[in-house]
Amino acid sequence: MAPVTIHCVRHAQGFHNISVANHAMHDPMLTPLGEEQCKALQAKFPFMDRVEAVVASPMKRTVYTALHSFAPVIKDKRLKVIALPELQETSDLPCDTGSNVQDLESEFRGQPVDWSYMYTPPAKAWNSKLGKWSATASAVDDRARVAREWLYSRPEKEIVVVTHGGFLHYLIEDWMDTNKNGTGWANTEYRSYTFGSNPKSGRPVFIETPQSRARRMGDEKPLSRSEQTNLQRVESKQRAEEEKAYQKASSIQAKSQLKRSERDLGGYGYGV
Repeated sequence: MAPVTIHCVRHAQGFHNISVANHAMHDPMLTPLGEEQCKALQAKFPFMDRVEAVVASPMKRTVYTALHSFAPVIKDKRLKVIALPELQETSDLPCDTGSNVQDLESEFRGQPVDWSYMYTPPAKAWNSKLGKWSATASAVDDRARVAREWLYSRPEKEIVVVTHGGFLHYLIEDWMDTNKNGTGWANTEYRSYTFGSNPKSGRPVFIETPQSRARRMGDEKPLSRSEQTNLQRVESKQRAEEEKAYQKASSIQAKSQLKRSERDLGGYGYGV
């Protein structure tokens, strides 16, 4: 039986990638440069005619990246981009928080997108950033495991997955260069993987193909599983510290806004 190949792709440039201030934008769109990056990916992606399924995070930038970059195979094989909520980005910043499915259906009306996985009971809260959808390292790790198992169960032999730079490290369990702008993946970078098995749990894991690794790394030796585990611990610790700092900053900002509101209302705040 032919092995399944998963082509992982990071989305094209979104407006949130331009500046830290733009992280306050909710579910941002692609920039004009991002749209050009999609055209470039479409022109250079060498496996277009072999793709049997295209899956994407339901964020606007990832769905548009999938539609623009893989338009030829979507049209020729009458595919629909499958929106899978587990593939959303890792943080709870506005730029990494998705839109309600009704708004997404309106945004992409007439486009070949399958929203059916957004209507399962758990997915109805996909953009709440609570529970299984929260920004904690453990929740993101669980989502990545669910996504891997879902992909492993698919009947297609060649699948494109368009997702986010932060989430990709959890999905493929490769933690190299996570300190490089939050991810080791460039916009519209693609890497190819087959499935292996975790020796302890027996669960599916991603193994980068030799051709994919050689294309981006040359002869550099890959990290061992123990080295990757150590990097993951560092990433998880850093994520926890960042979450704590973000919550503290949000609390300070909220208190500041409340004080301004009290002044504007002559000393009386809401709820008093």
